Amino acid sequence: MTKIDELIETARQLRAPGGCPWDAEQTHQSLAKYLIEETYELIDAIESNDRQQILEELGDVFYHVVFHSDLAESGSLGEPFNIQDVAELSIAKMKGRHPHVFGSKEELEKYKAETGDDVMKSWDAHKMKEKPERESVLDGIPSALPALLLADKVIGKAQKLGVLESEAKPAFELADEDQLGGLLLALVLSAKHQGLDSERALRETLRELQVEIRAFELSDDFDAGVIGKA
Repeated sequence: MTKIDELIETARQLRAPGGCPWDAEQTHQSLAKYLIEETYELIDAIESNDRQQILEELGDVFYHVVFHSDLAESGSLGEPFNIQDVAELSIAKMKGRHPHVFGSKEELEKYKAETGDDVMKSWDAHKMKEKPERESVLDGIPSALPALLLADKVIGKAQKLGVLESEAKPAFELADEDQLGGLLLALVLSAKHQGLDSERALRETLRELQVEIRAFELSDDFDAGVIGKA
């Protein structure tokens, strides 16, 4: 038995009759807040570059995958599935998104990539093959992301479509991330002094940009093929 098999069995025993009452009472919904907390703890560990903390926090996040899979195996979401099904779907997704590694001879040539930038040129196109029902490049971006991370995602989509110019001169010339951090802190501080909510303000501006992106996708100027182009 591998350690992963042992962890799966541990989760099963905790939720089984005679196991832990708290574990047995949990649902996918009740566990969501803990998954968010564990994810942020992992991010903290990564930023601290502490090997032991990263090892521990990876385990905590991974256990949530095991826990949710065990719940699903009991039929909590209708037709049961287990962690093997999760792994199978993940394998298929990763191989489908990397035709430059796992594709046919034609795909290996068509999507040949030597740099990360080369890969990203076709990334959206690969993802949209998985979700043909999606109507916008914005579909699938979690709206609950923190505002700055959401901004980075939405701006990236806007630049790829040409709604925003990717080569436009930046509003601020920044030497490094230390300077950027100071500028962001100064903006938040200024907002706070004037009774403004920085998070809400950025989210509102992003909503307006998202409306602009969706309108562009419906216009005659939109070329769906641009998603898979440089």
